[in-house]
Amino acid sequence: MEYEVVIGLEVHVELNTKTKIFCGCSTEFGGAPNTHVCPVCSGMPGSLPVLNKEVVNKAISVGLATNCEITRNSKFDRKNYFYPDNPQNYQISQLYYPICRNGYVTIPAKGGSKQVRIHEIHMEEDAGKLIHDPVTDDTYVDFNRSGVPLIEIVSEPDMRSADEVIAYLEKLRETIQYLDASDCKLNEGSMRADVNISIREMGSEEFGTRTESKNLNSFKAIRRCIENEVNRQKEIIESGEKVVQETRRWDDEKGVSSPMRSKEDAQDYRYFPDPDLVPIMVSDEWIEEIRAKQPEFKDEKKVRYKEMYGLPDYDIDQITGSKKLGEIFEGAVSAGADPKKVSNWLMVETMRLMKENDMDADQLKFSPENLAKLVKLVDSKEINNSVAKEVFEKAVFLDDLDPVQYVADNNLSTKADSGELEAVVKKAIEANPKAVEDIKNGKGKAVGAIVGYVMKEMKGKCDPGEVNRLISQLLK
Repeated sequence: MEYEVVIGLEVHVELNTKTKIFCGCSTEFGGAPNTHVCPVCSGMPGSLPVLNKEVVNKAISVGLATNCEITRNSKFDRKNYFYPDNPQNYQISQLYYPICRNGYVTIPAKGGSKQVRIHEIHMEEDAGKLIHDPVTDDTYVDFNRSGVPLIEIVSEPDMRSADEVIAYLEKLRETIQYLDASDCKLNEGSMRADVNISIREMGSEEFGTRTESKNLNSFKAIRRCIENEVNRQKEIIESGEKVVQETRRWDDEKGVSSPMRSKEDAQDYRYFPDPDLVPIMVSDEWIEEIRAKQPEFKDEKKVRYKEMYGLPDYDIDQITGSKKLGEIFEGAVSAGADPKKVSNWLMVETMRLMKENDMDADQLKFSPENLAKLVKLVDSKEINNSVAKEVFEKAVFLDDLDPVQYVADNNLSTKADSGELEAVVKKAIEANPKAVEDIKNGKGKAVGAIVGYVMKEMKGKCDPGEVNRLISQLLK
């Protein structure tokens, strides 16, 4: 029997506001346990929440960017459940009137592209974090994350493969990062996904029984979990049994999943309107104010880069993959550097050093102006490519130092005195008679020995092109 996989996602994104959703505590990641807390986010009796307007602004901006309808009269509800990292014994969320509804994003798919519908986007508060000590078998609670603002993006069951799921998540991450609504770092939990998976006989209109895999925080884990769960459900159905609707935990190290609990229905949470928070009245003017501040997104930027800079499609795709890289590229070009050369520095040396230093693009600190200066130093033959790479790595990439000043302070200029360079070339010719003989006999590669000698004597501070010219001239 052939099966069709049906997948829907619930994606939780921590918004990068400076303070929490209902209090003034810091949302900064890390910090000593239970230091970013107050009576409100630690659930003390008598404390009252006050809504952070910036959370609403960011939620609406994500809704507009994902083609959602913005709910004009929105409100918060209490989702009641007990768990140790939930100090109030309820979570403030949105069930009945979420801030955004009925949107979609377009993703690449087999044969072109497809739309993945978004059922809703709602705002809520994050819970705390449980930390298990395997040595003492104790569990500790850190409430620093409690009250950090979340949006939950709930898709329709429109995805049919792990590839489409990853494409959808990449599209959401790219869009939200361009909006500067969240850093979407899966490894820090600021973006995480619950994956709802079912299978059905190919051609059937009826959905199969779904399972939910919770809080997956890497694309690799999500892909492996989907593939594992699809195979698990196939084996169950083909053995004559029925798939049980449940929530499952994925262990990425072992490559297996295990049941956590049977799937709850909404009534189990006893939702009711939060009595401490007033409804949110969203006016047309408020929406248009946010819409006017929306950035140029990747798809629009790719078209403009093609028209303005004439870069290859591969270059454009790499640069526009990050809002930060795009800003550095455009800034360096505006400062007078050649677009293709700037692109090369970003795609080769920058990405190499990012990988070596385990950095994301949004952690880059060097200025576009300093990158432009480095490109110009090479163009003017003040330094050669080898020296330029050294300057970029040691001065520009990590410390954002002025490359012109760094070259001067460290005597790295390749503009040697012409008489001095000629004397070194003559010395190299005299020291390599075999290479000279080979060159005269038509073996052009032999010139490398003489060039290498000169570069060593000059400590790399000379232009290889000028060295080759002098060798040719002197041998003639």
